[in-house]
Amino acid sequence: MRIFLLARHAESLFNVAGVVNADPSLDRGLSETGQAEARILGQQVSGLEIDLLVTSRFPRAQQTAAIALEGRSVPHVVIAGLDDVHIGDLEGKTLADYRTWKRSHGRGDRFPGGESLDEAARRYADAFRALLVRPERTILTVCHEIPVRYAVNAAAGSSDLDAPAHVIRNAAPYVFDERGLEAAADGIGRLATSGA
Repeated sequence: MRIFLLARHAESLFNVAGVVNADPSLDRGLSETGQAEARILGQQVSGLEIDLLVTSRFPRAQQTAAIALEGRSVPHVVIAGLDDVHIGDLEGKTLADYRTWKRSHGRGDRFPGGESLDEAARRYADAFRALLVRPERTILTVCHEIPVRYAVNAAAGSSDLDAPAHVIRNAAPYVFDERGLEAAADGIGRLATSGA
């Protein structure tokens, strides 16, 4: 059986500050709490032989993975398709600013200077399909809250990518088998295409 572990990065300095960041070059990494969370993630996956580590381009995701797998030699692949949603002009704004914009727009509306949530969702579906064609049996993927949330909800057959699971804990591994990740990729792609 193939196992796919999806985890949101541990708490970042931007999480603490309540600031949104979608540019990997501006990422400031993990907080002290985040470093502790990453060590706990390492404990949670210590009983598994991880054949491949996959991360987004963001330092907060890569730092989480490095701490979690400290002392283990695991091949690492970066998939830019797992990056956080490109929020354009909202870069560096507060989480409240982000939520205000999101409440007044639909999933198909692009963030000013960025991409839409549907465009990001299709990118995530493609990234998950890329994982499915890999030969490794156990893959740990450390990325961001939104792709993990979408995968969890789509795999469960939800018609809403943001529900019923909405809050994804930092550095908590969500476990998928091959069929579950296929269902996630298909469901995300279908819901993003339909504009639901």
